[in-house]
Amino acid sequence: MERLLAIDAAHAWHPYTSTIDRDPVYPVRAAAGCEIELMDGRRLVDGMASWWCAIHGYNHPILNAAASEQLGRMAHVMFGGLTHAPAVGLVERLVRLTPAPLQHVFLCDSGSVSVEVAMKMALQYQQAAGHTARVRFLTVRSGYHGDTFDAMSVCDPVNGMHSLFERVLPKQVFAAPPAPAFDAPCTDADIAEVAALMQRHTHELAAVILEPIVQGAGGMRFYSPEYLARLRALCDRHGLLLILDEIATGFGRTGKLFACEHAGIAPDILCLGKALTGGYLTGAATLASADVAATISRGEPGAFMHGPTFMGNPLACAIANASIDLLLSRDWQGEVAGIEARLRAGLEPCRELPGVADVRVLGAIGVVELTEPVPMRAVQQALVERGVWVRPFGRLVYLMPPFIISPEQLAQLCTAVCEVVAELVEGRLTAPPRR
Repeated sequence: MERLLAIDAAHAWHPYTSTIDRDPVYPVRAAAGCEIELMDGRRLVDGMASWWCAIHGYNHPILNAAASEQLGRMAHVMFGGLTHAPAVGLVERLVRLTPAPLQHVFLCDSGSVSVEVAMKMALQYQQAAGHTARVRFLTVRSGYHGDTFDAMSVCDPVNGMHSLFERVLPKQVFAAPPAPAFDAPCTDADIAEVAALMQRHTHELAAVILEPIVQGAGGMRFYSPEYLARLRALCDRHGLLLILDEIATGFGRTGKLFACEHAGIAPDILCLGKALTGGYLTGAATLASADVAATISRGEPGAFMHGPTFMGNPLACAIANASIDLLLSRDWQGEVAGIEARLRAGLEPCRELPGVADVRVLGAIGVVELTEPVPMRAVQQALVERGVWVRPFGRLVYLMPPFIISPEQLAQLCTAVCEVVAELVEGRLTAPPRR
């Protein structure tokens, strides 16, 4: 283990970290169910589902079997000019499960790439429709859509993690984040700024893009489904496409299979990722309506201009098919509802702590928001010492566990979060040394 950590420290560049002033890392030996086993023998209950994708937990026999069976056939073959059963099966499933207007599926590599593909689709659509000036996007603040360049341009420009690149990113149009809470109505005043911006910039806007119902890495904010429904109507009025980024919310996380179902609306373009492959392999999809696909295909050059090398990877598609089938074979709605009830009860004690701004829960998402930024290193170590894996960010300590988590495991997660937050706000938490 010491050699592994030494090589890691010398050469591995972890996400959002410095190579000089490094955060501690915890070496993993194995993972199964909802537990991560460290090399020193400790077992941690996973509250992150590996950045929200491992909805079935780890080392699942059904997904393992799908991977092994597909490996016996082929791990990869190019998707240009070829097709195969895993990709066709995945496309068929996604068209059947998503809102009816979405009839065409572009299989891609990752969530960020899915957003890039969606934005390119919107631009090509408007060009093909003769609206050559429509090259910008309207979005809302506190959003997050990924780390690639066009995706960065529609992330929150102030509180996002991409301010270093501001001078080279496309300049998009931003409205305030949706104000009404999930269970609140949306008034004319709540949508007025978006409506005004849409009116003012219609001539140059290609599409509106946002995360439906839950703004994820931009702040874990939950907003009113009525806001989303009103936004859909505004897009229709102004001839703008609506792109919904369901990378974090898709496949049941909010209590609906897709978060847009809370509002009863369909986007023109839909981005999927994360849970699509059950956390086994990188994989994503961008779905488009028949109108979007036909308009692009009738325009110049008569094709959509994107083609990732690993598009439609058979191994990822086979696992995605097994993951979707596994989800639908279980009472996933009952599982998520049970997680929601236990998160509400388990995190409620944090509400009374000084320095806690809010406690909120939706589906299998539980959030404790503090008034000040969380010292991630100290909080994470304290959580690991309590046998749980939770990775805070900003002012948030949050839980997005696998759907298969047991009541006992979820209770351990909630107890650990409440205890560590209490230690933090009472000034009893000390940071571990840097490595």
